[in-house]
Amino acid sequence: MSLTVCIAAKTLYSPFLGGHLWVYLNWALGLRSLGCQVIWLEAYDPCTPAERVSAYAAALKACLAPYGLAERLALCPLSAAPLPAQLRRDCLELDAAAESDLLLNQYYGLPGEVVGRFRRSALLDIDPGLLQVWIGSGCLQVARHDVYFTIGETVGRDAARVPDLGVAWQYTPPCVCLTCWPVAEPAAGASFTTVSNWSADEWMMDGGEAYSNDKRTGFLPFLDLPSHTAQPLELALCLGATAGDEDERSRLRRRGWRVRDASRVASTPWDYQRYIQESRGEFSCVKPSCLRLQNAWISDRTLCYLASGKPAVVQDTGPSRFLPDRSGLFRFRSAAEAAGCLEVVATHYERERRAARALAEEFFDAGKVARGVLERALG
Repeated sequence: MSLTVCIAAKTLYSPFLGGHLWVYLNWALGLRSLGCQVIWLEAYDPCTPAERVSAYAAALKACLAPYGLAERLALCPLSAAPLPAQLRRDCLELDAAAESDLLLNQYYGLPGEVVGRFRRSALLDIDPGLLQVWIGSGCLQVARHDVYFTIGETVGRDAARVPDLGVAWQYTPPCVCLTCWPVAEPAAGASFTTVSNWSADEWMMDGGEAYSNDKRTGFLPFLDLPSHTAQPLELALCLGATAGDEDERSRLRRRGWRVRDASRVASTPWDYQRYIQESRGEFSCVKPSCLRLQNAWISDRTLCYLASGKPAVVQDTGPSRFLPDRSGLFRFRSAAEAAGCLEVVATHYERERRAARALAEEFFDAGKVARGVLERALG
């Protein structure tokens, strides 16, 4: 497939979040498996000094280099300003990126004058429900695109809790590059793990009620789970070195959780991959918005576990047309159900490992998913 696709990502200011990079890497590698040329476009605040942008770009290129994408990094400012000469020496410019056959935009705030440079543009919503709420409340302005994709099954469907904003949202599964995520044996004594942010100043409104929308809030009803299962549970979290963060670690450990620093085990794409592939499986809760909006979302992180042959026990986010509640992927609704799912996985571990990989192969293969997006976007 002799096409060039430009992926607009949002990783420049956070190059040391390995899991965040894999959100975009899986799409880029899936497109490349189809024979596409891929350009990785990052927008930056023109108020950021060029020297600092250059340092961010160098760090990002170091993370992209093992995947053959370092020399495909393009930069553009979030304004009409030209790219400084210092940045032109190391990165592609927007002019080169705009020659692509398609812009696959996962950077929601990309300006309209940038989006308009491309002959075809597709917005890819990876925050289903949240994105629509942000746009509808006026918190976010999104440029006009030719096609709109979402990884939330319920977005745009009748009786959905997610506003469609008058946009024809087309569902696509998220994806995982199966060749980059082979089946792997867990390490000795491995836990069910997850990698996550923890506390965040993120608030949402629901029927006039404000609620906290971070992972910590999502985990609160399940904090005593370690005392109800024989399976070891571990959290790799983005916690700092403040007294409050140390208190949080101590509280979690007292309740039976193993706690690791995400910055130590998942700061690069390969560290993140190693951490997941050495795990026994995944256990994770979701942000409260996923439950309230019932977006039928599944995490790109969970797909990496599934592809690696790691069964996943994750919180149910709403009715799905194809996601199972059992068999490789277990979606729980209560702490008691979560404990039961963990025991089932432990009892039938090899069976569930095979089921996890089969699920990734059937529904989330990056090549298949990317082909479907290209066919609809380029029509």
